[in-house]
Amino acid sequence: MSYTIAEIAAALDARAEGNTALAIRRAAEPGRAGPDDLALAMSPAYADGLAQGRARAAVLWEGADWRALGLQAAIFVARPRLAMAGLTRALDAGPEIAPGCHPTAVIDATASIGAGAAIGPFVVIGRGVRIGDRARISAHASIAEDAVLGDDALIGPGVRIGARVRLGDRVIVHANAVIGADGFSFVTPEKSGVEEIRETLGTRDAVKAQSWTRIHSLGAVTIGDDVEIGANTAIDRGTVADTTIGRGTKLDNLVHVGHNVQVGEDTLLCGQVGIAGSARIGNRVVLGGQCGVSDNIIVGDDVIGGGATKIFTNAPAGRVLMGSPAMKMDSHIATYKALRRLPRLAAQVEALQKAVSKLTASE
Repeated sequence: MSYTIAEIAAALDARAEGNTALAIRRAAEPGRAGPDDLALAMSPAYADGLAQGRARAAVLWEGADWRALGLQAAIFVARPRLAMAGLTRALDAGPEIAPGCHPTAVIDATASIGAGAAIGPFVVIGRGVRIGDRARISAHASIAEDAVLGDDALIGPGVRIGARVRLGDRVIVHANAVIGADGFSFVTPEKSGVEEIRETLGTRDAVKAQSWTRIHSLGAVTIGDDVEIGANTAIDRGTVADTTIGRGTKLDNLVHVGHNVQVGEDTLLCGQVGIAGSARIGNRVVLGGQCGVSDNIIVGDDVIGGGATKIFTNAPAGRVLMGSPAMKMDSHIATYKALRRLPRLAAQVEALQKAVSKLTASE
């Protein structure tokens, strides 16, 4: 499939100059772009790459001289990363799933399949499932009983969607994600060692043998519109009420959201983030890779956690956190600088001790 420069500029709501009827087939880095590619040179730092490639058209920064760069056409953007979002959306055809239901799919007679839906090979759809209009389900996915998928949902290969899970419109779930597995919830007949040390902050009485009794998960998972869930991510069902993910939130690969967790709207959870059971995450929160959130705490709206931050206590709205345990970023930076000075400080103290010892010995 090819697109003209004029069509791409219209999709980006951007200005184009030169031969706007020129057709391109894909986007490419400037140095690797061929004559049918649209080179992505959205800052002056990429100008030299255009001379190494063979692109006839490029996406350029405002004020660039496209003629001097040897191009036949150009699209000008003010915010490159936002332009990338529009450009990739225009060029991405998505996974190839044939319209209708593949003959190998197993679909319960009580399931409802929306108009224009596409269901791939070896998909299993259970009793009472409702699939929205134009939803696409890739090979080997399974949708358990009474689950609901909204309009235009996209389900990747091998995805597992549990019973009574509800996905909003335009939700994207990438390969092998599991939504609606049981929560990790167990209890001992007597007070457990974990409960004991939470109360005492580390002090334990006599250690006794313990056995764990399973608490079953009766709730499900509810996911809002325009949510994206990365590959191999797991979202556990609630114990009684649903685990919830708010509208517009994006989860990276290998994220784990525990049972009863509530995640707000337009939040970003990066790779390997783990959120323990019953935590509440606000709106527009950003948690960098490998952040951890303890159970039963609240992370307020607009909190930002740097990579590998461990949040053990409530985080006020708007706070920027870093470190383990989490602290305000400026405090963490000051603490880290002090930590790096410790070897030098220790050497200075040792020298002072020796000097004082000599003075004492000479008296």
